[in-house]
Amino acid sequence: MISRVFILVLCHNGLELTLACLDSLRQQQYAHAEVLIIDNASQDGTPEAIRAAHPDLGLIRTGDNLGYAGGNNIGIRVALQRGADAVFLVNNDTLLDPECVARLVSVLEADPRIGVIGPMVYTWEEGRVISSAGGAIDWWHADAINVGMGEVDRGQYQARPVDFINGCGLMITRKAIERVGLLDERYFMYWEEADWCVRIRRAGFRVHFDPGAWMRHKAAIRPDRLGPATLYYLTRNRLLFFATHTPLPLKPAALAHAFHGALRGVSHERRAGRAEHARAIQLGIVHGLQRRWGRVDALGWRDTRTDMVSGVT
Repeated sequence: MISRVFILVLCHNGLELTLACLDSLRQQQYAHAEVLIIDNASQDGTPEAIRAAHPDLGLIRTGDNLGYAGGNNIGIRVALQRGADAVFLVNNDTLLDPECVARLVSVLEADPRIGVIGPMVYTWEEGRVISSAGGAIDWWHADAINVGMGEVDRGQYQARPVDFINGCGLMITRKAIERVGLLDERYFMYWEEADWCVRIRRAGFRVHFDPGAWMRHKAAIRPDRLGPATLYYLTRNRLLFFATHTPLPLKPAALAHAFHGALRGVSHERRAGRAEHARAIQLGIVHGLQRRWGRVDALGWRDTRTDMVSGVT
């Protein structure tokens, strides 16, 4: 029985988006949820605006940008201490359908084998363009995709077990957390939800996608719209993820594909005239090889003197 759910809203700036997300949470039809906002050192007045607009909601100010993993882990610890049966991680740049939480909880209660569940995620614009209908991992090619991204939802993706759930809206049970632990803070941001879901599946739980619940996410679905910081963490953490989790017989091929893909990314960004983006990918490769994890200073890819991967044109 799921009798108490904590909804954790992680934010780092994005004042207007955060307030809109909280407004959508106010409309949820599930009565046994408590909202807790974790502010990762916003500099745009977000905590003050939350206090003014929603004085009854819990707010934790971390004092520093701890990333997705570090910030959410603080909230998860508090939620478990307060008796949460399930925790719903929600990005601040999302809007939830009023029945989203109730639907996810009902599916969890119907199948205790499920440790993680996630909704259909649509793009921000009106309509039914899919951002994620669950996640799939390609171990051979060292890739993880959000299934259905860019497609119009015509009911082609049914409720089913998946490899991972997109971290913009991921509900996890207390039992799953207690068995596998918290998010891995080495990732800082990106790939940590895939890592968590793999650990949860290997611990004997199901990771489940249910399109009966849905939300919208304001995130780029085109690679050419990704910024340098995103490219850095995606590159570095891809190496960490596949080095950690790939089955041994597939690991050489997976890592070879990961490195090759990163080098192609450097070449592509250079040809497109995006030197800073190329340097970010380079730094991700180097730090992956050096096993340098966690948060990194953006000055690494803003330094025009840096050329860390030679022979790429």
